[in-house]
Amino acid sequence: MFFRRSAKKIIKEDEVLITLYKESGDLTYLGDLYERYMHLVFGVCLKYLRDKEESKDMTMQIFEKLGIELKKQEVRNFKSWLHVLTKNECLMLIRTAKYKSSKEAFEINEEVAMENSYILHHNGEEGLEKNIQALEKAIQILPSEQKACVKLFYIEQKCYKEITEMTGYDLNKVKSYIQNGKRNLKIHLQKINAQS
Repeated sequence: MFFRRSAKKIIKEDEVLITLYKESGDLTYLGDLYERYMHLVFGVCLKYLRDKEESKDMTMQIFEKLGIELKKQEVRNFKSWLHVLTKNECLMLIRTAKYKSSKEAFEINEEVAMENSYILHHNGEEGLEKNIQALEKAIQILPSEQKACVKLFYIEQKCYKEITEMTGYDLNKVKSYIQNGKRNLKIHLQKINAQS
């Protein structure tokens, strides 16, 4: 064991560690290789994700992905290849998060529209303008926390994470303010609908 570790410390080239990992499947070779570039991977993650904890998680996920990808691909310049892999993984996560938040926003908007028939059944431009004005007024009467979160989520199409960063509220509070704000809007708009 002692002799083996000493021998590995002499290895300098990335290519040699890659070959040893591919031949043996021994994760210590991969760990030695990754250790050289882990700070760079974390830096790339931080640049794209802008969140320290999320970047730490992604740095560990990249290591897991690395074990799979290295066995499948022929890598000439490991550092550049790892940079591209890291960037792509971060972008995929961002796309997934944006897709999820925009899908949630669409589903909620669709639900609110279905529940409030006057939004769907307007009479031309004038009716639509009245509905938009009614919605804007309804948003204004919400408690300040709900108003801020609802505007950021629905109008500015920010995801939960962005809203927590912008408002300082924790994630559960943001979700609660959006949910309660949506419910209060629905109640208020139904009253207006019933009166007209």
